[in-house]
Amino acid sequence: MVGIVLVAHSAGLAAEAAALARGIAGPGTPVAAAGGTDDGGLGTSVDLIEAALRDVDQGDGVLLIPDLGSSVLTARLLEEDGRVVVADVPFVEGAIAAAVAAGAGAALADVLEAAEEARAYRKL
Repeated sequence: MVGIVLVAHSAGLAAEAAALARGIAGPGTPVAAAGGTDDGGLGTSVDLIEAALRDVDQGDGVLLIPDLGSSVLTARLLEEDGRVVVADVPFVEGAIAAAVAAGAGAALADVLEAAEEARAYRKL
């Protein structure tokens, strides 16, 4: 199953978004939060992202979904061609779409595509 790591500047934001995605996609869906800095502050941490990546990696690839700015740059440091991919998608909507696709057993390319389709979701 494809793993998903939510990379945010806030540990709370990442954790709650991951909980929401797992709640919708199912508790067995490998979604991890990597938010904040090593000392609990706002920002991003390569070490936290790497640990989350290891937690969700089941051998089928991992999708990293950053929130904004420097989290994108930090996540891109961990990209591995064909195995670890950074998604340029809306944070919450992309996370949920990716988690649902991953939970259904989709391949990494299809999980990324599902997350990218979240750009077109309209609320009204």
